[in-house]
Parts: sequence; C-alpha cells; structure tokens
Amino acid sequence: MTDSSRRPLAVFDLDNTLTDTAHRQHFLSGRPRDWDAFFDAAPQDPPLAEGVALAVESARDCEVVYLTGRPERCRRDTLEWLAAHGLPEGRVHMRSDADRRPARFTKLRVLRRLARDREVRFLVDDDELVCDDAERAGFTVVRARWAAKSAALEEAQERDGRT
Repeated sequence: MTDSSRRPLAVFDLDNTLTDTAHRQHFLSGRPRDWDAFFDAAPQDPPLAEGVALAVESARDCEVVYLTGRPERCRRDTLEWLAAHGLPEGRVHMRSDADRRPARFTKLRVLRRLARDREVRFLVDDDELVCDDAERAGFTVVRARWAAKSAALEEAQERDGRT
C-alpha cells in the first residue's frame, strides 16, 4: 500500500550511474583486489553528466533516494561528494560493511522495502543484473549506460558483493 500524499521516489545508484569510477577500477584488476584503495579513491570520482542531470530533473517531481552497494564506512565521503556536485538531498542506502551479497540481492530487498509505503517511480542503475531483477519484480528501470563498462567492476558487483 502506498501513501499517495507523498511524492514518489526516484532511486539512483552511484558508481557508474552518477560517478565515473574509471580512474579507480585498476584497484580491482589484481588479486587480491584492493578494496580499501578502490573506495578511498571514490571522493575523486568525476560526475557523470547524464546521471546528474537526470537526478536533478527527477527532484522536481520525486523524492530522490540513493541506493548504492558501497559499504557504510564510505557514508561521509559519499554525502560530501553528492553535496559538492549539486545533487539533490536524499536518503542514502548503503550496505553494511560486512555484507558481501551480490548487489542484485541487496538492492532489490531495499527497493521492495521502499515500495511498501511509497511509489517507486523508477530505479536508475548501471548493473545489468540489478536492472534485470528489478524489472522482473515489477519496477521501472532506467539503465545507466553512459559510463564505460568494466569487466572487473561487473565481476566485483556480482561475485564479490562489494559495490
């Protein structure tokens, strides 16, 4: 049941949807992956114009919510990045530091929880598996295909449950 007196939600992923992670993906190519360095470099991510514009435009009619696979320990850097790049204020849902489940499971769980009392207008995400599962669950999805694909990042999202 949704509360129609509140604005619908527009849910945005961060990495490779709003932020360009290309400069830090090399930390994921070796074994073992250097997750600390990968996340420590996130504050230097340049914004992705297409994603930022969509988030700003969506804030006119929707409450913007951020749903990321980043660990909770990255919250401060993430909030500072969002503010520094003029993104709308909104709740930020992050995975717990110890959660290693694939993003498609963790994100779908949060989407379903959000949809219990609010309309989720759409999800914007670059992870094809997240998008596929969200569509199968009945959510409208905008596939963020404006960032360069990275095999290392895709593997990390699915196998390592880190982003």
